[in-house]
Amino acid sequence: MVATIAAASLSLTACSSSKSDSGAPAASEAPKMTQSAMNTKDRADLKQGGTLNWAIDQLSSQWSPIEADGNETSTTDVMKALMPTFWRSDAGGTQTPNKAYLLDAKAETKDGKQVVTWTLNPKAKWSDGTPITWQDIDANVKAQNGQNKDFKATSTTGFDQVESVVKGADDYQAIMTFKTPYSEWQSMFNNAANAPLMPAKYVATPDVFNTAYVDKIPATAGPFKLDKIDQTAKTVTVVADPNWWGDKAQLDKIVFKAMDTNTMPQAFANGEVDFYNNGPDASGFKQIQATKDGEVREAGGPNYRHIMLNGKSPMLTDPKVRAAIFQAVDRSTIAKSDLNGLGWPAEPMNNHFLVPGQNGYKDNSGGLSKFDPEAAKKALDDAGWKMDGDVRKKDGKELALKFVIPAGVSVATNEGSMLTQMLQQIGVKLTIFTAPSNDFFDKYVYKFDFDMTAFSLIGTPFPAGSSTANYAQNGGANYTQVGSDALDKAMNDAVAAPTTDAEFAAINQADTEAWKVSALLPLYQRPAIFGVKKAVANLGAPGLADYVYENIGFTK
Repeated sequence: MVATIAAASLSLTACSSSKSDSGAPAASEAPKMTQSAMNTKDRADLKQGGTLNWAIDQLSSQWSPIEADGNETSTTDVMKALMPTFWRSDAGGTQTPNKAYLLDAKAETKDGKQVVTWTLNPKAKWSDGTPITWQDIDANVKAQNGQNKDFKATSTTGFDQVESVVKGADDYQAIMTFKTPYSEWQSMFNNAANAPLMPAKYVATPDVFNTAYVDKIPATAGPFKLDKIDQTAKTVTVVADPNWWGDKAQLDKIVFKAMDTNTMPQAFANGEVDFYNNGPDASGFKQIQATKDGEVREAGGPNYRHIMLNGKSPMLTDPKVRAAIFQAVDRSTIAKSDLNGLGWPAEPMNNHFLVPGQNGYKDNSGGLSKFDPEAAKKALDDAGWKMDGDVRKKDGKELALKFVIPAGVSVATNEGSMLTQMLQQIGVKLTIFTAPSNDFFDKYVYKFDFDMTAFSLIGTPFPAGSSTANYAQNGGANYTQVGSDALDKAMNDAVAAPTTDAEFAAINQADTEAWKVSALLPLYQRPAIFGVKKAVANLGAPGLADYVYENIGFTK
């Protein structure tokens, strides 16, 4: 389970923004974590049929969310309509079995070990007619347990603690025994954790695991099935699956349209899309408000924007240099600029795992969260980077960095301008490189072709396990390429914690260690702001909930 990027655990997201002086009501605090804004309606109140046009920020090439290159919201938005999720999450993050796939799940202690019994719905089957059985669970665990490094898994969290999976009473029951306790076991095979179940035949070997869903979606098992991927139009069309055994999908069709984030507000106003993720875009916020048949749907969530440093870049291998860059960044100024006009508090976020106002949140930075350019200058002096004219040099080389941003994302362009000036004050030269938006993750972030970059991590209801892949030394979504044994231990302690208090203590220890690594700098809690046509129900800002795709529809 991983935050997605847009991670996994947090999914990746490039989000857009622009400066504005007004356009949002004043707010004294961010919407609470347990709120959601989905225009929730009973199925009986919805029309049967219709097509929903949904904007996504890129056309993915890897469509498996559990493979490291599929760790994006543009991927998971599509795949959650198509793949099994054993759980339903409410706005507060409480999990209940999704009876379409999981009739029951029971955790108990046997002979001193945690044992989970998964009882599956025998009606559930893959689109090729193969039943979903205990063997699918077993295959998914083996592919994600980290024992074979050739499997490019987004996250091994939890799966690496499984000792065995065996057949239960019949093919539709799996008995899972853990080597060590795993408190967040409900995050397994869960859309809310960006970790759906995948077919055993497509995760059986590293080659199939890594390539079966590249530029294609060979098998599904959800309320919708794939109609087509159009590489020219940059769309993915899914249609209601007549073989689906659960509640019939209210919609006939969903068309996912890939487009630059800066173009989404106008596309929404023009009626080209019915739903899009606005994020911290003040001009987009105004555009939604001005769209007669549209409305803003907003909620809190465990999502944040950050600056990422590549710890394997030649100029950034020294954690003292990375820490100095942290101290040179005026995060308060960046937050105020990015969030201006949204009515969202511009409060810097001082924890890597918890957002302001969330239970357990505190600053463990040891001073690195403070804007202190003088301390940054001294640290660089001490590290041997001396001023030579306007730029620092060491061994004849300039301290020059490349900041990679996606095209069409105003907030990133704005941040690049501010960071250039901030780092110039301490003698660091920053060059902005703008990548085509559809290449930003696939060709730059995933290939580690950057010194610095910025995007958002979209969290899950599971604070301990959600971010492990982003920070662990062997994490499939750790694009900083650095970490520490102490950080890994603290994160492992968190997911094995027997109580909530122990979990938060371990999370905060992990945060302390993440600040020491100095590779990922949190900026602020990212507002979950969506533009949605008023007639659309059961879709919007979910908080910690997941979307129930078969219940999305248009009101009567």
